[in-house]
Amino acid sequence: MRIAVLVKHVPDAQFDRHISGDDLTTVRTESILSELDEYALEAALQLVEANGGATGGHRVTAITMGPAAAVNAVKKSLQIGADDGVHLTDEALTGSDASATSKALAALLRHLGPFDLVLTGMASTDGETSLVPAQLAERLTLPQVTFAASLDLAREDGGWSLTARRDNDTFAETIEAPLPALVSVTDQINEPRYPNFKGIMAAKKKQIQVLSLTDVGLQPDEVGFAGSWTKVEAAAPRPPRSQGTVITDEGDAGIRLVDFLAGQKLL
Repeated sequence: MRIAVLVKHVPDAQFDRHISGDDLTTVRTESILSELDEYALEAALQLVEANGGATGGHRVTAITMGPAAAVNAVKKSLQIGADDGVHLTDEALTGSDASATSKALAALLRHLGPFDLVLTGMASTDGETSLVPAQLAERLTLPQVTFAASLDLAREDGGWSLTARRDNDTFAETIEAPLPALVSVTDQINEPRYPNFKGIMAAKKKQIQVLSLTDVGLQPDEVGFAGSWTKVEAAAPRPPRSQGTVITDEGDAGIRLVDFLAGQKLL
């Protein structure tokens, strides 16, 4: 079984985010592997381990697209346990929205495939649109299961199938699908592991394949700014927070607090 895990290099949430003044794209100088993608990677590793591991012929490939520094997301994935990695990088990818991103990733997966299972996080921690998994499944004509809170595989006479649980506000639903399929997982599905020393050293020997748009059969005008369905027209820094209301207790603090909350329509 071949499992592809899509990982993304995103700005570290510990630092302030900035927008480039020239093309209104996100500045990615301080970036890391998207936290939500770690859950997808852990899900892939657990599925492999539960079904015979590498000796059973199973393999996990970490895949990303982006500028040169985006390869660090793949490197981190290899340290955690992925078997190999792929980095799609090209200047023409700059400015790709969710649609252009899904188009590039679909072409990449077709080039590398076939894969039995494609796993993603439920969203990226920079864009937070949750659009790419569904668009990618449509482009690849794969069954899709989104926001899976649990995931299991079973082998039957006709091949592999998956069972996933989706948790809603008032109920949970169980979904079954044959493989190949695409699944996005939530941050409730598992507890991602940390890379240990052995994994870090082993990652240095693992292969990372670097590909361009030409390699996957795409033209520059199909992705990036030219191939995107959406465009950022303007961006501005978030204004500083105004000072909050301070209520000094002079015997009537409770009443003043209630009046304040009522004025804010919070009561």
